[in-house]
Amino acid sequence: MEYYRIKVIFTVVFMIEEMNGKVWLFGDNIDTDVIIPGRYLRTFSLDDLSAHVMEGISMDFAKNVNKGDIIVAGWNFGCGSSREQAPVALKHAGVSAIVAKSFARIFYRNAINVGLPVIIADVDANEGDHLKINLEDGFIENLTKKKSFKIKPFKKFMLNILTDGGLVKHYLKEKN
Repeated sequence: MEYYRIKVIFTVVFMIEEMNGKVWLFGDNIDTDVIIPGRYLRTFSLDDLSAHVMEGISMDFAKNVNKGDIIVAGWNFGCGSSREQAPVALKHAGVSAIVAKSFARIFYRNAINVGLPVIIADVDANEGDHLKINLEDGFIENLTKKKSFKIKPFKKFMLNILTDGGLVKHYLKEKN
């Protein structure tokens, strides 16, 4: 009698190529200590981390952010220490993307590694506006102000990493 091992893989696909969400507006030099204060770094619970995200600058953020919301910020978002918990906490809290004029290099890489889209762009948006972001076609549309902004389209390999939920998940998927 022969036995066969059958491996069943279920793939969850979501549209990372296009996002639509409410804007949370922040300024320049938002560092990782503001994003997730150091006193919470000892927890391994994503719920605990996300409950304190952005607490260093907005006590209401963690309580009021909704799945799909988008952060719009100024220059040098994610500066400071290289803690990976910062993009993880933002993603787990429901942030679907971050649009900023520039990012700290290590934060940018960490965000992609955990599957959080980060877009370098200067967009005209106010707190509470609604944005539609299309990474594949390369545009951001402020639905509230009826303005569009061109961005550099994401390459397919980058979209695949983001769609798969980050670099490790993408690697494991491709390995199998």
